[in-house]
Amino acid sequence: MELRRLGRSGLYVSEFTLGTMTFGMEGWGCDEDTATRLVHRYLDAGGNAIDTADGYGASEAICGRALKGKRDQVVIATKFGMPVGRGPHERGSSRIHIMRTCENSLRRLQTDHIDLYQLHVDDTATLLEETVAALDDLVRAGKVRYVGASNLRAYRLMKALAISDRLGAARFVSFQGQYNLIVRTLEREHFQLIEDEGLGFISWSPLAAGMLTGKVMRGSESTDTRLGQRAETAFDALVKNEHGFEVAVAVTKAAADVGCTPAQLALAWQRTRPVTSTIIGVRTDAQLDDNLAALQVTIPPRRAQRPGGRLATAR
Repeated sequence: MELRRLGRSGLYVSEFTLGTMTFGMEGWGCDEDTATRLVHRYLDAGGNAIDTADGYGASEAICGRALKGKRDQVVIATKFGMPVGRGPHERGSSRIHIMRTCENSLRRLQTDHIDLYQLHVDDTATLLEETVAALDDLVRAGKVRYVGASNLRAYRLMKALAISDRLGAARFVSFQGQYNLIVRTLEREHFQLIEDEGLGFISWSPLAAGMLTGKVMRGSESTDTRLGQRAETAFDALVKNEHGFEVAVAVTKAAADVGCTPAQLALAWQRTRPVTSTIIGVRTDAQLDDNLAALQVTIPPRRAQRPGGRLATAR
């Protein structure tokens, strides 16, 4: 698996990052034994980046145990900001919450430092100056190596970068956002900003919660997808709609022409885009094998792009 420099930082991550939101997730995740096996198989395949979050339930603790004896092989990326309790200091990006939740993440991950610490969601109730300064303190204390952001609007991301520059504080080296053949809104402003500011881009939900696996069709859906295993959410509505079904059908047809599975085609397409690393979220050995096989898929140029960069069949 190819290693890529994350933006202008000195950190190198593999082109596929192992997402761990499903680890220990009741109802639609996998148990700890399976999660541990998936981590080890991913590392054996040449991957080096694990993505988790304090808001993913048992995920951080499971990752910490799975990575015993392997810490130096791995870039550990975790996130903060989602609610982890009911109190006012158990969510968001205030200094008090950042300091507390970082210590808790370090304990659960069984490590003395986090390689990439990411703001998970925007917290407009807290000044960005406070957030940036708190993250800088963690970097200076050696508890965090690099900082990144996730799910910020372009103007908020640029504002945070400008504050870092003004304060001489640690700068976001990466941005993590939803990006797939159905949801491509980041192409409007974020991609140009990411290029101009020298950030690495980490994409999440490359298979659109299973919409791009060929298992979800109009009127029916497989229970072997995230969409089929949980109650429908506002996030699902972004992909499970008429446009989403049209793209899913096009991807399935194109995959048959290329000679791969729809999921492999959707992941291979990510490799043609300005994506540093794509987060793959798997629950089974078969899903991991299918995702990793995308590394061997080559999309013919006529299918990879048309004017505007769209998959040629995804009209």
